[in-house]
Amino acid sequence: MTDHSPEIDNHSGVETTGHEWDGIRELNNPLPRWWLYLFYACIAFAFGYWVLMPAWPGLPGMSGATPGILHASDRAKVAGELSALARDRAALSAKLATLDAASILKDPQLRQQALALGESTFGDNCATCHGPGGRGGKGYPRLADDVWLWGGSLADIEQTIRYGVRSGNPKARVIDMPAFGRDEFLKPAQIDDLVEYVMHLSGQPADEAAVARASQVFIDNCKTCHGAAGTGDRSRGVPNLTDADWLYGGDRATIRRTIFGPRGGVMPAWGDRFDPATVRALAIYVHSLGGGE
Repeated sequence: MTDHSPEIDNHSGVETTGHEWDGIRELNNPLPRWWLYLFYACIAFAFGYWVLMPAWPGLPGMSGATPGILHASDRAKVAGELSALARDRAALSAKLATLDAASILKDPQLRQQALALGESTFGDNCATCHGPGGRGGKGYPRLADDVWLWGGSLADIEQTIRYGVRSGNPKARVIDMPAFGRDEFLKPAQIDDLVEYVMHLSGQPADEAAVARASQVFIDNCKTCHGAAGTGDRSRGVPNLTDADWLYGGDRATIRRTIFGPRGGVMPAWGDRFDPATVRALAIYVHSLGGGE
């Protein structure tokens, strides 16, 4: 008779399955009981989930999944949350649109709500140019300081946001500098001297002889906007040439390029895209970046 008793591995004392590969015998070790219990619990949980929650899509006669006893729906939950958010935002928008900025800043809760809305709007629409937190970049104004063109009060900032800069809106902020080189208002030598004069105004090393020659050139061509001392007129968007804040750069090559043929940046008129409450919230956020005025 054939002996069918299980074979025992000599080293481990465990039964083998009878399978052997290249002298290696497969042991017949059972799965740990804790693992089996956990496996069975997962199966039980799955059956329970199928009964309680939406689970089986595409069954005949059903437009979606089986609804489950609880009739739970993430889509309905999200829709409800969006509706609640819309209601809350409508109430916030009504307050922001009717109250003046000073009143908003005096109300801590409303101020925080306005800042949150403004920060979200800024991140989605303004950070592309002005950078996260309004740190700016070459050709894009830095909003996280106290240097403002056209003013840094809440009303000034809101007007800039609402109507834009060179946006084509009739109320947009506009200031244009003549192209002294491109349109041949000044000779190349005069432009070179004027570059040294602007360098001198900003406190940088400059050719003194060129500065002396350019003094009258500056008075004749630049004084009207920038003033005799070069301090500018921010109410009209004219930059101050005596400080170290530059939009495109303060080196000789950049200053020469600006005098030869100036660059005029464009900012959209956000009032054409956002409701008044969002524009005001955005103004409050931008105002907070630079400390405000």
